[in-house]
Amino acid sequence: MLLLVLCVFVSAVKTQDERTFENGNSLTRPYNQQDSWDISGSSMMSDKFIRLTPDIPSQTGSLWSKTPIRFYNWEVHLTFRVHGKGKTLFGDGFAMWYVQHRMQPGPVFGSKNGFRGLGVFFDTYSNHQGEHNHPHPYVSAMVSNGTLLYDHDSDGTHTQLDGCHYPFRNVDHDVAVSVKYLDDVLTIETDIDNSGNWKPCMKSEGVVLPRNYFLGFSAVTGDLSDNHDITGVKVYSLKSHKPDFDRDVRQRARLVPSAAKFDAPRLHKDSQESAASKTLRSPMKTFLITVVVLIGAVFVIAVGYLFYKDREEKRLKRFY
Repeated sequence: MLLLVLCVFVSAVKTQDERTFENGNSLTRPYNQQDSWDISGSSMMSDKFIRLTPDIPSQTGSLWSKTPIRFYNWEVHLTFRVHGKGKTLFGDGFAMWYVQHRMQPGPVFGSKNGFRGLGVFFDTYSNHQGEHNHPHPYVSAMVSNGTLLYDHDSDGTHTQLDGCHYPFRNVDHDVAVSVKYLDDVLTIETDIDNSGNWKPCMKSEGVVLPRNYFLGFSAVTGDLSDNHDITGVKVYSLKSHKPDFDRDVRQRARLVPSAAKFDAPRLHKDSQESAASKTLRSPMKTFLITVVVLIGAVFVIAVGYLFYKDREEKRLKRFY
């Protein structure tokens, strides 16, 4: 029994020794490290959260570390909340980035498409109704060398490494996710109760990511919206388990981001979503379409009346 307790203790100590908290790359309450981070767009920082977007349409916001992650093996513990007034229509989610170039706005959850590095997507709205449809909210990961593109209309399912359903929206407390990159293996785990009870989400081997990339977060709202709040970012450096890691580091200096396995990219296909359901997603579009139809109807009636009146006047003149 004593031997078992001793083994557990040694294992725990070893685990702690192999993971080092990196305060310079982290952002935790009360956010004393805020000078090491940039916010842009609709983002705002309070003493309780960093809100990427409020629950208002047409907002874009981001949060980016000024300091690159200078170690090859790392782990990010992220706590966050996504919440809003919408019951059936809401969106769109947010992304976590580990990329070469920071603060580049674009169409992928508020950041650039064709990025170089890793994107982890926390998608709350299903844009894709076809073969790869899955429950939402959904967490997925993608690696790009700058040429592979994220297809928003298919929720990125054609280029993802893997993913899982994670019902984090409108939970009344912070939820957590762990993104770990160790010895070319990317692992994502979730903790809906933020209690330290991690559950596996995905694991992908053969993932190559250089060091000195930047950590960031971004979100965007369109016609649909939500509050996207980051509440904590803890970054750890990890000790490699590879015996020849020092030699491998020199070889990795010239590598580009890549993944050994992912869903092959396919030609973009428009969603089969009906016109009615698309219209329902945008009350403003519904209003504008109604106004245009009414104006068109009035115009047609007016032209018809004038034509009828002119013809009647010409007919009556024949009798004089």
